[in-house]
Amino acid sequence: MSASIEIDNVTKRYGALTVLEDISLSIEAGEFVVFLGPSGCGKSTLLRMIAGLEDVTAGTISVAGQRVDTLPPGKRGVAMVFQSYALYPHMTVKQNMSFGLENIGMARDEIERRVLSAAETLEIGHLLDRKPQKLSGGQRQRVAIGRAIVKEPKAFLFDEPLSNLDAALRGRTRLELAQLHHRLGSTMIFVTHDQVEAMTLADRIVIMNARKIEQIGTPMDVYQRPASKFVAGFIGSPAMNFLDVETWTQHADGLSVTTAGLGRVETGLHVPATAQPKGATLGIRAEDLTVVPQSGMGHALTAEVVERLGDRSLVYGVLDDGTKLVVEADGRSVIKAGDRLIVSADPTAFHLFGADGRAFPREAH
Repeated sequence: MSASIEIDNVTKRYGALTVLEDISLSIEAGEFVVFLGPSGCGKSTLLRMIAGLEDVTAGTISVAGQRVDTLPPGKRGVAMVFQSYALYPHMTVKQNMSFGLENIGMARDEIERRVLSAAETLEIGHLLDRKPQKLSGGQRQRVAIGRAIVKEPKAFLFDEPLSNLDAALRGRTRLELAQLHHRLGSTMIFVTHDQVEAMTLADRIVIMNARKIEQIGTPMDVYQRPASKFVAGFIGSPAMNFLDVETWTQHADGLSVTTAGLGRVETGLHVPATAQPKGATLGIRAEDLTVVPQSGMGHALTAEVVERLGDRSLVYGVLDDGTKLVVEADGRSVIKAGDRLIVSADPTAFHLFGADGRAFPREAH
């Protein structure tokens, strides 16, 4: 079972403090949507309002076409999986999974069917008689997800469920969640501040910042065509390089931009005739900068730190005017700190942001 979710002009205030302002969002039935943003941006509050754990100050929330923001949590048809597993330590896995169903008076044979089905889906059937203290962190997380599955909800809500796991287990659990979504076909909303989780799990990412939605799009949309300087800096590791714009000249084949650091660069960008360079920023990702032979054309960069990541190396360097720049090099590169390099930029890969931080439209890559 899955359902669409409609969030219409939702605002949340605590007294004089506004934590979410005029949020509107449509989530399709069966979609995996990730709320992504820094701490304090309101993503968990929005999830808790969908679940019914926080009241809505203004606006409406609907699930499967039914308004639910006036209903108690148990009547909304959604199930929440928390960051803390919140398992009852004195109960077995089976008892933890069946407890909620017993509380609403469901028939014993139906409870048994649902628990065994969920255990099979999550591959925890062999753990049903164990208590939480005998489980690993990953196993506890599966039990918490199983407790949600047995409710057969219209939507699953995940509030940073992987943050208590170590790095290796997070990777495996991400894969398991993706497979679970594929098997169940359920609507899922997942809150995280981790862009890797967002990029690998989401059908669409909702990027939030300062009480509002910055951008909604597929993982590659928000990576390749960020709608704002905030999104460009938040998505991607390392963050996008930003250069202050000094002047620009529009030509038929693109914008010629003079920047701090790189000087004059040719781009394939176009801006409205009324646009002004004052306060604008030019952006380019590390992978769109290339180290070329010393005899080649480009910009002089002195390497300060080299991060070797196996398949690639990241060179953190400084241009002659002191501007910092991160460049991606081959994993087999022998570049070391102190080396003098020549770097060239892909002219089709630049992003341009106005003084208001919003991106000027650009062609798809």
